[in-house]
Amino acid sequence: MSTTLTEPRTGRAARPRMLRGLNWLFVRQHRATLGGVLALVVFSSAWILYQRAELVQLLDAVGWPEKSPAQQPLGQGYSYLSTVLNSLPVVLAVFLGAPLIAADQEQGTAQLATTQSVTRRRWLAVKLTWCLLVALVAGAVLSALFTWWWKPYRSAFYSSWLEGSIFDNTGPMLPALCLFLTAAGITIGVLLRRVLAAMVVTFVFSVVAQVAWGVLRVHLAPSRMFTYPLNEDIPARLSDAHELDRWIGSADGQLYGWGACAEATEKATNACIKEKGIVNDVIEYLDYDQMAAMQWTGAGILLVGTALLTAFTLWRVSRRPL
Repeated sequence: MSTTLTEPRTGRAARPRMLRGLNWLFVRQHRATLGGVLALVVFSSAWILYQRAELVQLLDAVGWPEKSPAQQPLGQGYSYLSTVLNSLPVVLAVFLGAPLIAADQEQGTAQLATTQSVTRRRWLAVKLTWCLLVALVAGAVLSALFTWWWKPYRSAFYSSWLEGSIFDNTGPMLPALCLFLTAAGITIGVLLRRVLAAMVVTFVFSVVAQVAWGVLRVHLAPSRMFTYPLNEDIPARLSDAHELDRWIGSADGQLYGWGACAEATEKATNACIKEKGIVNDVIEYLDYDQMAAMQWTGAGILLVGTALLTAFTLWRVSRRPL
């Protein structure tokens, strides 16, 4: 005589899961990393809200914008927050992207998972979708909050809009950087097949990529030139501009380096200016109204890179043994 158990031994029915199959497996495997990312996003969001409230209170007390604070209103809290936001893409790449496939390859769970009732491509697609979705949401939430803080009070910030602490953390840039570096981490993990090695190489790659991005950033839009009379104050219309270079120029449009007439004496300097016919100061700059277009151009470049890296990862894992 045989019996069939219809209930768990506890006598209570099992609670239905919100996630099933591969989705549940991903969350279960990476629950520690996901919890860490969630904590980082919540903590950074609360920090932004606090810093914004503190800044607004200080500016209201001095009568901003009619009056400016006697000292810089942003303290160490803003510096720490900038560091956290700039580090977010690197953290996601190293701790979420690099181990995503490499851990399964190193531990042999990739072969176990793909010999069950799911195909290799479906297994990989679920993991990639979840990983990139987490990176996108984390970057988008913090970017939206930081933009909401910075944009109305940008004149109170000591960082130029083109510096990485502002440009790379507002608008579409932070989500795009998170996606690109996370995809790079995944690809590096697939190639190296070892978690520790993948994390180290991903960290180095991320640092180099961010340095290279800092060089590329100023080339995302054509620069502008502005000419005004020699030795006069810079016009107020350029208060939001990011200066790239400066020259002195003659009436016929010939440009000379800023120190072309930096002679030992004032008399010699004036003689040089007269000899060269210099009558203007010339500034090469990028204006604030170019920021949005530059950010979307940069985000587009990074998203193309993300797509290429993801496509390569899919091809590599589909064609090569795990």
